[in-house]
Amino acid sequence: MSRVGKKPIEIPAGVTISFDNNTVTVKGPKGELTRTFSPDIEIKVEDNIITLTRPTDSKEHRTIHGTTRALLANMVEGVSKGYERGLELIGVGYRAQKQGNKLVLNVGYSHPVEIEPEEGIEVEVPSNTKIIVKGTNKERVGALAANIRDVRPPEPYKGKGIRYEGEYVRRKEGKTGK
Repeated sequence: MSRVGKKPIEIPAGVTISFDNNTVTVKGPKGELTRTFSPDIEIKVEDNIITLTRPTDSKEHRTIHGTTRALLANMVEGVSKGYERGLELIGVGYRAQKQGNKLVLNVGYSHPVEIEPEEGIEVEVPSNTKIIVKGTNKERVGALAANIRDVRPPEPYKGKGIRYEGEYVRRKEGKTGK
């Protein structure tokens, strides 16, 4: 049995779940998420607890079981609490600012880099060197944070670049002269 798949999901207050065949819609205080799952996995809701069962122990069903449960749990948590990912800019003159809905990054290029978040995702800039990406969909929040980091990933010699909050960058020793 899948350890992740058999774990029940608790539905917090204020969150409603509706099914249409294998399409699940989760509504909560932060928003609404919809996703289509495999028809093989059976999803049951009883007393504010979601349980998932699979028809057989075949390799395909075992893999879908855990993945479906994890995705559904992320949807429930996203509409109730939301997700956020923090980024830090490290480097002389590196700064971020918000212009309207766009995020404008000055990270050592000859031009500012503009990133426009997709609908349902919010970008905050509490200070020049901090960026916070917020949203209900965990995948999209992580993808936007990764795209921002890819503009100037941290380099190992001086540690300059955009990194996740709390990310450790292994430093290398520079060239030594004779």
